[in-house]
Amino acid sequence: MTGRNAGLLAVLAVAALAGGWYFGIGATPADQTAMAGGQLMFPGLTQQLGELAKVEIIHRGKPVAIERRPGGGWGVASMRDYPVQPAKLRGLLTGLTELRLLEPRTADPAEFARLGVDDPAGASATGDLVRLIDTRGKPILALIAGHRRVSGQANAPEEIYVRRPDENQSWLAAGSVQADGDASQWLDRTIVNIAAARVTSVAIGDRALVFGRQGGDFVLTQPADHPKLEAYKVEDVARALESLTFEQVKPDTDAPGTEAGHAVFATADGLSITVTTLQDGKDGGGKDVWVRFAAAALTADAKAEATALTGRLAGWTYQIGAGKEKALVPGMADLKADEVPAKPATADGDRK
Repeated sequence: MTGRNAGLLAVLAVAALAGGWYFGIGATPADQTAMAGGQLMFPGLTQQLGELAKVEIIHRGKPVAIERRPGGGWGVASMRDYPVQPAKLRGLLTGLTELRLLEPRTADPAEFARLGVDDPAGASATGDLVRLIDTRGKPILALIAGHRRVSGQANAPEEIYVRRPDENQSWLAAGSVQADGDASQWLDRTIVNIAAARVTSVAIGDRALVFGRQGGDFVLTQPADHPKLEAYKVEDVARALESLTFEQVKPDTDAPGTEAGHAVFATADGLSITVTTLQDGKDGGGKDVWVRFAAAALTADAKAEATALTGRLAGWTYQIGAGKEKALVPGMADLKADEVPAKPATADGDRK
């Protein structure tokens, strides 16, 4: 188990054990019946999460599968196991461990749709089916998460209607089940996040531009003879890898476009990131910008970070906003200071 997975499960273990103590998981069956209004819906779930291998969500008949990746972490199956947002997955699992049954509601299937706990396989269903599957392919739990209920009271806990798919009895439960049926909303959209202060040089290979640090300032060093540049545009180059996110992602083999340029970013601690841009021409003359990244370590200090980035970025091509291309792989025209228009001349030849 990776460190990230172990940490996630440890956090969930603390939450569930605390919840079990408070709501009487160790009580007798009679006590539990009397305490049904506060009983955990899935007691002992956290102990089972160590064997979790897959999370399935079905919304209006469309499935989303999140699987444990061979190299660690979790990925969206339909996106070739592209990494998910760890916090979002942690929120779903934590919510399931903390879900508490408050009171029974309808057991009449004709009323299920009103609470959003009808069969999620239907095209018009409003609820979500959540299934957790272990490493042996066996179900850990299955839950239909229906409509949320708003109490209208300040600071009131969240409430949601739920039902086990093999039972007719529905429940009002305290807690939250953040089941998102849109696969794209699970993706971790941050590509890289390299602070500008770490960047010491950038070389634009095909455009003969080299940036570096001089007296603490990030400047264009080659060519030495160049037109006046906008300082903020030059700084944008240093900031190009800060919190960089994508709009779409595809495997390298499926990515459109042809290579348009490349740049090499180097940091003070020896990390090197090569950026290759591709442009995909569209009807109407517009272009989509796609980017690939390759990380390497120039020093021993950067080896761990470079290895982690390679595991994350290798094999993927990302669509980014068109404006970002001017910072990642700029040309001289992208950096030049805006020309101040000349003032019109008066009749006597003076300019005002």
